[in-house]
Amino acid sequence: MSVRTLPLVFINLGGEMLYILDQRLRAQNTSEDNSEKGVWSENDRKRVMNDIVGTLFSKAFMDELLKPQQLYSNRTLKTVLNRIAHASIMRLNPASMDRLYELMIMAFKYQLFLCPRPKDLLLITYNHIDSIREFVKHTPAVVNQVDETHRKIIEVYSSFSEGEFQLLRQTLLIFFQDMHVRVSLFLKIKVQNPNGRFVLSTSGPVPHGIEVPGLIRTFNNKGREVRRSEFPTGGSYTSPIREGSFDLHGDRVIRLGMDMYTVNHPEETHTSKAPSVKTHDTPNLLAKEELNLLARLMGSVKAESTAKAETGFRINLFSTDEEEEEAGASGGAEESLFGVINIQAMQDEQAASELARIAGQFADDEEELHENPSGNKGDDLLAMMDDL
Repeated sequence: MSVRTLPLVFINLGGEMLYILDQRLRAQNTSEDNSEKGVWSENDRKRVMNDIVGTLFSKAFMDELLKPQQLYSNRTLKTVLNRIAHASIMRLNPASMDRLYELMIMAFKYQLFLCPRPKDLLLITYNHIDSIREFVKHTPAVVNQVDETHRKIIEVYSSFSEGEFQLLRQTLLIFFQDMHVRVSLFLKIKVQNPNGRFVLSTSGPVPHGIEVPGLIRTFNNKGREVRRSEFPTGGSYTSPIREGSFDLHGDRVIRLGMDMYTVNHPEETHTSKAPSVKTHDTPNLLAKEELNLLARLMGSVKAESTAKAETGFRINLFSTDEEEEEAGASGGAEESLFGVINIQAMQDEQAASELARIAGQFADDEEELHENPSGNKGDDLLAMMDDL
């Protein structure tokens, strides 16, 4: 297991979180100031971006991540990202945060699967950093934080061997292996199967430094080539494209890690749970409901009155508050990522009561976790974030 995974996990997942939030905040931006209640202004959007990026790339936080250590558990990882997401005036209901976390996880998992070489995981990370830098380009102090973190990442990972990058990628794939949440954008472009597993392409350019498969060369004992034969590859491969830049600035070449969300198609970013068995291809109305469980990526943005003089905003990843409340009673993202959830068209009061009881047990466990600092290896990091 690699002990250098944490910085890349937080930067890539943080980048995906910012893509989603930026897309929805721009979609809701119909007011130039705060004159219209419940609407995010451009200044609000910039502030949210600056606050979240400033927290994510703070020196104390990144110094802690860059220490050699094992990858955190799924629960701890989600808790830390939850605190990062709430570092600004934006507020997310727990159920909405679960949805956001699922989208972040599946997007990064998709990029890991399609990563041409283990080393190219750095290029994916640099694509995220470049985009994050663009989000806060009007705030020099935050840009400096991003640049400083980028330099540290280059310093730490530039000396890695191919074997160390392979171990790093393998560690991440093991962490994500049981997470199979369906995302409608991936389903639509046919890179994800209905069971939530990704489709690996058998065509396109091969990784940099690799020859196109299909040729067998035979050499004699003197090292001279004596025979060539070809074999079917089962795909359509082409020569590798040029290598991307691993410097602070430059052309990364690969597109993985860039913003895949568009303002014009928010419905393409919904998530849905994977069914346990795929029996036939007949259209299923309940399956359609699952695909549209998020009628919009983030909708129903409302202003939330607080005791403070400053106005706080709540952002909702569900089409209605009722859907959000129902999702909140069904447990957290950890349960949805690893289990199978059957979505019923009719409300079952008995089932809802049982799920609420289970959710309460999760909440009790979390309280005990906070009371027992030695219970989780990520507690030091969480405690440090409380001071940011």
